[in-house]
Amino acid sequence: MPSTVLVGAQWGDEGKGKITDLISRDFDYVVRYQGGNNAGHTVIHGDKKLALHLIPSGVMYESITPVIGNGVVVDPHVLTDEMAKLEAQGISCERLVISCDAHVIMPYHIDLDGAEEKRLGKNEIGTTRRGIGPCYQDKAARTGIRIQDLLDEHIFRQKLETALAFKNPVLEKIYGLPIYTVDQICEEYLPYAEIIRPHMAETAQLLNNALAQGRNILFEGAQATLLDIDHGTYPFVTSSSCCAGGACIGTGVGPKAIDRIIGISKAYITRVGSGPFPTELHDKDGETLCQAGGEFGVTTGRRRRTGWFDAVIARYAADCNSLTDMALTKLDVLSEFDTVKVCVAYESGGRRYDYFPMQQTVLYPDHVRPVFEELPGWKGQDITGCRSFEELPQNAQNYVEYLEEKVGVHMSIIAVGPDRDQTIFRGWK
Repeated sequence: MPSTVLVGAQWGDEGKGKITDLISRDFDYVVRYQGGNNAGHTVIHGDKKLALHLIPSGVMYESITPVIGNGVVVDPHVLTDEMAKLEAQGISCERLVISCDAHVIMPYHIDLDGAEEKRLGKNEIGTTRRGIGPCYQDKAARTGIRIQDLLDEHIFRQKLETALAFKNPVLEKIYGLPIYTVDQICEEYLPYAEIIRPHMAETAQLLNNALAQGRNILFEGAQATLLDIDHGTYPFVTSSSCCAGGACIGTGVGPKAIDRIIGISKAYITRVGSGPFPTELHDKDGETLCQAGGEFGVTTGRRRRTGWFDAVIARYAADCNSLTDMALTKLDVLSEFDTVKVCVAYESGGRRYDYFPMQQTVLYPDHVRPVFEELPGWKGQDITGCRSFEELPQNAQNYVEYLEEKVGVHMSIIAVGPDRDQTIFRGWK
């Protein structure tokens, strides 16, 4: 199995955790390359569902080394708590490796994230308020604190003093929030360092050495293409590089090492948080998608916004990521409908857009009209037991082939239910 990137091709929550879990056994390393605990992957362990927010899904397999790359921002409290919960379930975290260059989410990042969202009111970005954006801001401003800084108390205190000299006045005078002392943060964070220390490594060197030895790496993205800081629906995006290219930035592995890029899409589309959503449904069909698909966030529990599949976005994701394959998830949810719709273009201001528009204002509800094509459905036909493409109802087969035609990428994995075995591998090698 070549080295592969798994990337969300919509606005996230496409089922990357399940697909990672399905194919990761063929790899030697599974690597998270961006985001933080604002993401959530649900994986199945025996008869239990586990929600992973920071630790890569490969931790489930003893033959795999799970790696948190330099592009991830790490909340030590969340990380160590997740490690403890996995250990309590009999899943060892001994193999976990964490980049010494990953940045650390501090308590003031979380406070600032929540305060700014509150200040924005109805114009909020829709963040998870986990401190992700403020941590990446400090990283870009070169004032961030990295995992390696926790290992040297003197350096950690120096960097905290510099950070708090700026953060405390903002917390107190702008937002009316409590301030922090260096001792206060050290008391909480330095014990985390002792838990994390055995797992720390120069992961770029580790991964490049592994590639030189012929090992295979699965790069596991969080969030998705339309939430990418550069290529998403800005400013309603996350603060990192979610696209496939981010796997190189967030790990230190060069692009020539990547052989395969798999885009994950639901058979419909969802979004959490604010921002444009051209195919969003506000009717009973939208509610049916939400309830039948269990569309509530793993990390926040928030209800996801739902809509019909958007082929314009899918084509854009295919280009931005150089997709070689697609995995289509939750096809079974569409068994609730007599007919299903696919958005093939947008109309706005008397103009038709077959490709993702340059101006984001085109995408807003009062400007855009999605152009739908309607296909016959397979209502009432249970497809969760299908294990080959040919076993699917003809209309379900037609739907998948129609999406392939509109997007221009082969759908080699089709999920027909939440369990690991409820999956069709179609031309997968």
